[in-house]
Amino acid sequence: MSHDDYPTDNPAVVTCGLPYANGDLHIGHLRTYVSGDVFARALETLGQQTAFVSGSDMHGTPVTVLAEREGVSPDEVALRYYEEHRELFPRFDVEFDNYGHTDDETNVALTKEFVRTLDEEGHIYEKDIMVAYDPAEEQSLPDRYVEGTCPYCGAKARGDECDEGCGRHLEPGEIEDPRSTITGNPAEYREQTHKFFRVSDFQEYLQGFIDRLEGTDNARNQPREWIEGELRDWCITRDMDWGIEYPGEGAEDLVLYVWVDAPIEYVSSTKQYTERVGEETYDWEEAWKESGDIVHIIGRDIIQHHTVFWPAMLRGVGYNEPRAVMASGFMTLNGKGFSKSRNRAVWAEEYLDEGLHPDLLRYYLATNGGFQQDVDFSWEKFQERVNGELVGTVGNFLYRSLLFAYRNYEGTPDTPLSEEVEHRIESAIDDFGEAVNDYSIRNVGNAAVELARYGNEYIQRNEPWKLTDEDPERAAQVIRDCVQIAKAIAVLSSPILSGKADDLWSQLGEDGSVHDAGIDVALAEPPEDFGEPDELFGKIEDERVEELNEKLRERTEAAASDDEEAEDESATDDFQPVSDDRISFDEFQDLDLRVGRIETAEPIEGADALVRLEVDIGVETRQIVAGLKQLHDVDDLPGTKIVVVANLEKAELFGVESNGMLLAAGEQADLLTTYGDAEPGTKIQ
Repeated sequence: MSHDDYPTDNPAVVTCGLPYANGDLHIGHLRTYVSGDVFARALETLGQQTAFVSGSDMHGTPVTVLAEREGVSPDEVALRYYEEHRELFPRFDVEFDNYGHTDDETNVALTKEFVRTLDEEGHIYEKDIMVAYDPAEEQSLPDRYVEGTCPYCGAKARGDECDEGCGRHLEPGEIEDPRSTITGNPAEYREQTHKFFRVSDFQEYLQGFIDRLEGTDNARNQPREWIEGELRDWCITRDMDWGIEYPGEGAEDLVLYVWVDAPIEYVSSTKQYTERVGEETYDWEEAWKESGDIVHIIGRDIIQHHTVFWPAMLRGVGYNEPRAVMASGFMTLNGKGFSKSRNRAVWAEEYLDEGLHPDLLRYYLATNGGFQQDVDFSWEKFQERVNGELVGTVGNFLYRSLLFAYRNYEGTPDTPLSEEVEHRIESAIDDFGEAVNDYSIRNVGNAAVELARYGNEYIQRNEPWKLTDEDPERAAQVIRDCVQIAKAIAVLSSPILSGKADDLWSQLGEDGSVHDAGIDVALAEPPEDFGEPDELFGKIEDERVEELNEKLRERTEAAASDDEEAEDESATDDFQPVSDDRISFDEFQDLDLRVGRIETAEPIEGADALVRLEVDIGVETRQIVAGLKQLHDVDDLPGTKIVVVANLEKAELFGVESNGMLLAAGEQADLLTTYGDAEPGTKIQ
């Protein structure tokens, strides 16, 4: 690995986080996969040898939970969704060089090799721990079979992660007040022997690694709390039937935790690519064991796994470390989170069924804000970006320029490229290279769009339609320049507008595919002759947006209605049993509950769910940290009346002091408020 600017002499590996093989994909999922494809294509355009790989995550409790619900085996569920995902990605031009899965022979063998090596090097040990157990079902409760309270922030959490609060990874036995998701009953803790990976052996190494790491700021900043604090060892086994068996003695009834074999699939998939194309084309061992530039493109919720556990594993087996981790922000739909249960999503298959071109979505996902920023999708915003930038800027320049060239010259005028336009294209090429080295997917796309914007200004400024009679040589020069700009746009836009760029390439009369062209081809002479061009992009009309919104509304309302009926039929199953432990009236009186009003709200950098609130409680304004980010529009929170526990001990969440706790109901954090106009500071009786 090097830290030289791309392109380097090293083989690059670009990976995307593995999708769980337990459900359909929506456009929120596609954000990282499209961005991974764009980055891999951009590297190749610069001349970097690159393998773009991923695969389906076949193991773990999400798959087994669905299998039990459907009454089939976990491998049947996982293989079904693996095939579905493998066939879907190419339809969005997400072209993996290899797409495998974690249960294939290559990954099973390589995972066991990794674990045996870690064991031989003394990085694995055995330890008795307390694990959740459902006495009614007489079984242990790994990961998502148990829910309870996060021991760090007090939020509701699942067995392996505080997904609604501080975002911490949780080890078996850590969750408080455990409850079985199978029966809904309180769970017990029982002692069991498990295998642990000594992550603590690598603390000094990880502290240096995180300073070397390139990519997005959130990927470097979020894990520092763990790396620079007390780095705890990692339980790498689970009491389940579905998964890769632990390859050693003393754990015959255990399988490896899903986050052991999942990232190893990156290596396995690269190895399979080499086996298919040959070492002369791409050498996986050089990439992973020697000098490869490895880039992981992931969702923000799995930063810790890729910047703490994974590099420690790689170090422990003598493999190359990642050069960069790019972690995306979250994606919402019309200001609300995607919801599978409420069918509140734009499904990837649905998008294609609507006849919308995949390049339109690729462009929207790749260029709508910085990669680590949260993005809110709506059909109106989608329409605005398509009509304003692709139709109004890129498409407008290309069609008017090439049509004028065809009608007046039947192709490219026979005159050299002007110095002004040559310099402007060189500047666009530099912008493209800088964007890749800054890990800015948005700016990769902007290089082509800004060049098209310049092209529109150039043709409008020079008005060749007036020059054809007055100054035909100057008219030919202007159009020659515009054709060259069009060719450069084809090359620079090819990573994002993968299909449309190829269409443009053909319209210019070029042979082959634009994806085989390097960045320098942007300045190579265009063909002398080409035919009449077609318009590459069409406007999305208001009526079409209304139609798409209505379909989304109908689906969401129908799903919500089904949910209400299900709740009516089985209401007692949806609520935790009332505790038999009573408190006295005096104990209740000890709680100082006050009406508060949120004055300001801002997300906490690096935290997936936490928001810092300034809350007026009458006598003073308090700073309170709450896990609301994924459940509420943060900008809408100021002015909201809430109920606050004012005499709760202060706590520190993600490095921010929280002086109180707000009250909310249920998994959607329905904020408790007042019916009337009680002023901030009013005591709750």
